[in-house]
Amino acid sequence: MLWVVENHSLPRTAAFFDLDKTVIAKSSTLTFSKSFYQGGLINRRGVLRSAYAQFVFLAGGADHDQIERMRAYLSALCRGWNVQQVREIVAETLHDIIDPIIYDEAASLIEEHHTAGRDVVIVSTSGSEVVEPIGELLGADRVVATRMVVGDDGCYTGEIEYYAYGPTKAEAVRELAASEGYDLSRCYAYSDSATDLPMLESVGRPHAVNPDRTLRREALARGWPILDFHRPVRLKQRLPALSVPPRPALVAAAAIGAAAATAGLVWYTNRRRAAAV
Repeated sequence: MLWVVENHSLPRTAAFFDLDKTVIAKSSTLTFSKSFYQGGLINRRGVLRSAYAQFVFLAGGADHDQIERMRAYLSALCRGWNVQQVREIVAETLHDIIDPIIYDEAASLIEEHHTAGRDVVIVSTSGSEVVEPIGELLGADRVVATRMVVGDDGCYTGEIEYYAYGPTKAEAVRELAASEGYDLSRCYAYSDSATDLPMLESVGRPHAVNPDRTLRREALARGWPILDFHRPVRLKQRLPALSVPPRPALVAAAAIGAAAATAGLVWYTNRRRAAAV
């Protein structure tokens, strides 16, 4: 468990979460490749290449150079895509694709940080059209994500306007701290990748989650907590209260149940009396 509720007379605090393999079990962008194929945005070859990239990513073998090549590939791949169509595909398939791969442990941490009065910020290298809906699904207060250049025709040009990666993530954290009044010495950060070391170093309470070998080594050397998230679960399965009827429905259900029980008792009593005659 985390700390008690923050004293709001003190400076505000936040918890900064990387997304892929930290909060969700896969790459948020690559996971949508099948949906983009079904929407006519990519061909079968693109799906296969995305599947291979996902495999490399999940195997923990994606170093800085491979991530850069993946970035270049994805930038070229999405050139000419209509932004509104991308948003619609993500909105239509978000729950089916992302909901089942959210780590239970991460969802619990997000809840605990909110209960303690901290803001939750998702900081991801994936594109904003993907990350923002996921952040909303998770209940995050803010999102920092990569932004692609959009032309006058409403389509991606293939160029990157803002790349949320490496040191840029740390800069975004510091800028948010300045604008929102966060005390970074009391803030938290979570990531699986050594490429996020600058972000982790920028807060007072960094955590390594499912770390790659380099980050694990750094975390051990610096005495940072190492967390193991391994239970993907649908949010609605974590929150059974969401499936409970509203209070008026519960009252009505209770009344119906009581009436049925009373009727049953009357029927049973009359039957016993008839049998005794």
